[in-house]
Amino acid sequence: MFRLLAVLFLVLSFGFFYYFSASEENSLVSPIGKVFGVSGQKVPVNTWFPKEPKDVNVPYNLSLGAKSALLVDFDSGEILFEKNASQKLPAASTIKIMTALVALENKKPSDSFTVSENAAKIGENSMGLTAGENLTLEELLYGLMLVSGNDAAVTIAEGIAGTEEAFVSLMNQKAVELGLSGTKFINASGLDQDGKQQYTTAYDMAIIARYVWEKYPVFGKITSTEHKYIDFEFGHKSYDLYNDTNLLTTYPGVKGIKPGFTWEAGLCLVTYAENEGKRLLGVILGSDDRRGEMKELLDFGFATYGIYVSHPALDL
Repeated sequence: MFRLLAVLFLVLSFGFFYYFSASEENSLVSPIGKVFGVSGQKVPVNTWFPKEPKDVNVPYNLSLGAKSALLVDFDSGEILFEKNASQKLPAASTIKIMTALVALENKKPSDSFTVSENAAKIGENSMGLTAGENLTLEELLYGLMLVSGNDAAVTIAEGIAGTEEAFVSLMNQKAVELGLSGTKFINASGLDQDGKQQYTTAYDMAIIARYVWEKYPVFGKITSTEHKYIDFEFGHKSYDLYNDTNLLTTYPGVKGIKPGFTWEAGLCLVTYAENEGKRLLGVILGSDDRRGEMKELLDFGFATYGIYVSHPALDL
């Protein structure tokens, strides 16, 4: 009798399961799908992209000499101004914004890095590292972002991936994850290299800058710092670093992010600014006057929202 009841129970259970699993209305759904939206798919790394604006009150016509420019609403992503924003161009040291992002995704700010002979002799812009010194990632990021230290870029790259080449692979992988279609990295510093092309677009650079600013508050803290003194410690000498980001001390509301220059790229600048609750993100590539053109771009953007910024230090 017991065996008969057991068999009957199994038959009924199987039929019940088959009925509900076969029914489209009552089909079983993986709990992963409820979390990610589609069964088996991961949440996109980035969901913010610049987009065509709604109707806005354009205060005046704006003409820039830069090869490419983009101004977006930091929160909504609405494009307030664009000029050749999808054109692939060299971007000089603004490339270091991605270097900082990949670094923060792989190490903690307190993690220690050792400066190699290769990193110490990289040349051009430098924070003055000496081979054998040990600095934290946060200290290196100050050198990377404030004075555009190429030695800091290579030290970070080697400390995370073993070689700069392996680190560049991580940079390009991150570009794909962010949904970028117009970007290719060949080094961690942004320096021009003979026979190799390194490029991005104003559109892609805005995505990179916005992503790292939102995800890692330490990045915003560093890039908005006007002056950083790193005390002497057992592992390294002292460093006195001043931020060379245009408009940081002269345009109210500007908080960084990063300028860049090479002869091939021209003058480049990525800028975050906020006034009266409105946050803007601007990118200029290939300019002869990045300081003046970013001022015009920000004035234009804030005026679009009826915000007029007084900047007497720029109007002398």
